[in-house]
Formats: sequence, C-alpha cells, structure tokens
Amino acid sequence: MRRGFTLVEVLVVIAIIGLLVGLLLPAIQSSREAARRTGCTNNLKQIGLALLNFEGTHKAFPAGYVSQFDSDGNDTGPGWGWASQILPQLEESAIHNVINFDLPIEHPNNGARVANITGFFCPSDDIKRVWQAKKADGTLICEVAASNYVAMFGTTEPGVDGNGIFFRNSKIGLKNITDGSSKTIAVGERTHQLGQATWVGAVTNAILFPDDTNTQAQAVAEHGSGMVLGHAGEGIGPGASGGDVNQFYSLHGDGANFLFADGHVSFLLSTMDYKTYLAMVTRAGGETISGDY
Repeated sequence: MRRGFTLVEVLVVIAIIGLLVGLLLPAIQSSREAARRTGCTNNLKQIGLALLNFEGTHKAFPAGYVSQFDSDGNDTGPGWGWASQILPQLEESAIHNVINFDLPIEHPNNGARVANITGFFCPSDDIKRVWQAKKADGTLICEVAASNYVAMFGTTEPGVDGNGIFFRNSKIGLKNITDGSSKTIAVGERTHQLGQATWVGAVTNAILFPDDTNTQAQAVAEHGSGMVLGHAGEGIGPGASGGDVNQFYSLHGDGANFLFADGHVSFLLSTMDYKTYLAMVTRAGGETISGDY
C-alpha cells in the first residue's frame, strides 16, 4: 500500500515554512542594513584619512569650495570642492589628473565632473549617479556626479564664511580647531531623499533644488554651495526630517553618520540634545561637550 502526505499535512508544512520565512526575513534585512551602515562608516573613515593626510601636507584642510567673487561677494568660479581636492589621497589620482582646476566645473574640458566614485556612495542609498545642476530659472548648466557626503559649514546657511571647518576658500587647519578635533564634525552624510550632493564642487550660479526624490526636506531651493556643504541650523537634529535640502540625512534609522576632524566616525541620533549638536559643528565656539551624546 502506497503511503503519501495528506492535504492537511502539506498545508501544515507550508504554514510552518511560511512562518519561518516570516521570522527570518526581518533578521536578514536587519543584517544587510547593518552591513550597509558599516560600509557607509568605512567610506567616511577613508575620507577622514584622506583629509588628515591632506592637512598634514598643506597644514590646512581643503577649502569647502574654491571660487573668486565679484564686488558684491557673488561667486564667479571655478567652484571646485573639498572632495575633488582629496582625490589623490583617496587613490583616485587618475580622475584628479584630468581635471583642470583653473577652469570652471562646467567647462567642456572638465568632463571628469560626471565620474562616479564608489567611495562617495552610501550603500543604503540607491541614488542617481549623475544629476543636473541648474540655474534659478531652471536652465541647465551641466551634469555632475553624485555623492552622499557633504562637509560641515557650520550653524548657518552654507556659502561664504562659516563657523565650521569648510566654507568658500577656507584654509582651516587642526591648529584652528580650538574646540578639539575629536569634538568637531568635519563631514556628514546626506541621502538624496533629502537633497542632492556631489563630490565635484559648487557649480557657479547653480541652485540646489528639491527634486522628485525629495521626501524629507522642505521644498525650498538653496544656494549652490549646498552641493558640497551642509549646515546644522533650522532647529533640526542630525538626520531628522523637515530640514533644508542642504542639511544631513541618512537611511540608517533616526540619525546619521558623521566624520569628526580627528578621523573617527560616530552615528548621531536625531533626538540628541540640539545644543550639543550645534556645539559639535563649530570649530572655535568654546562650548563644553560631555562624553555622553
């Protein structure tokens, strides 16, 4: 007599398998996100080493972005940013060597502006690898390669003269960070769900627009320096929703990864004490920061 499974037994087995899959999937997804977050942390650590090597050679960190300006203080270019200046320290000399830093970012001879660099992409963020830099009226200036990492300008809107480490034509060295390099933020992450960013620089006359992938920020356009710089104003904690497109945000949960000037990386919760966060973004504010944040 042949013996087989009854319909009830088959259904029970299927139900058990479904239950196991339901229990395992969240654990697998959590494990994958943990790996992606670690990858993001490692990216920032490599950026930190590159910045410190640059500072060791030049006695200052690279400028937030490099630009001449007119009598009214308006940028006139070329606009190359901090990340483009540390490409050799990131073993990306091939890209660095074909850039003409004396010419504007948008110049036809500077096609390297659309080069994708893996170390500038957070593994959790499936971003467009190239995006369009436009004027206030929507006119296309050029395309630029994307990035998930922007340097800290300070407590006010990015541009000319910040109280952080990076701003227009800045030359801030470790000696200028009197608040302490281990307590001062250098670079943070920004998912394109908040606002776009690039490793290239601040394209002259460009405006940083909220785009279709913007699901977390206010629908307010910002100055083009926000393409490579971020700030901690607006009363928004690190990685919190509702800020500007030129702030910081991650897909790792309620907070974001930040690189400090001494090279270490910390995940700061969006619920942390806001005054402590503001103290971390200034280079010489004289604030006291406790070890618990």
